[in-house]
Amino acid sequence: MLFEAMTALAAASGSAVVQAAGTDAWNGFRKRVAALFGRGDAQREAAELERLDHTAQVLTAGGDETAAQRARQEGAWQARFETLLEGLGETEREEVAAELRSLLESVAKATGDSVSGTGKATAREGGTAVSGIKRTGGAPGGPAQASRTGDAEATGAGSSAVSGIVHDS
Repeated sequence: MLFEAMTALAAASGSAVVQAAGTDAWNGFRKRVAALFGRGDAQREAAELERLDHTAQVLTAGGDETAAQRARQEGAWQARFETLLEGLGETEREEVAAELRSLLESVAKATGDSVSGTGKATAREGGTAVSGIKRTGGAPGGPAQASRTGDAEATGAGSSAVSGIVHDS
């Protein structure tokens, strides 16, 4: 596996931990992640479950530092996934990578899209702008959640701007 592909997979996996925390997908997700890290060792698996539960607790506590906590947890889990992948032989790394891709797909289906703390969206001269999530006909299903989206402003004929979630067909 190329270094860049491994890093990208680890980054996506770290994001998935943060995205799945506190959702209906969490219980099954955390068990699969713990099994990957445990590699058949029940004690290691239990320790990973504790780490994952701590992550979920931190992320679902809310408060003013939510965005910063999300970023910290995402980075921490990315590093853990990178370390896991780097420590495996090529065959085992490919097997774990396949399992991670499967996990990412299941999280995407279960949690959908999520965005928080976006900036201002401005559309001019017939343009469109979205401060949040824009789904088109080919976008994956699942729920969409937008919180604390920025202001949206449209000026000029045919312009549109939305703060929140847009579904285009």
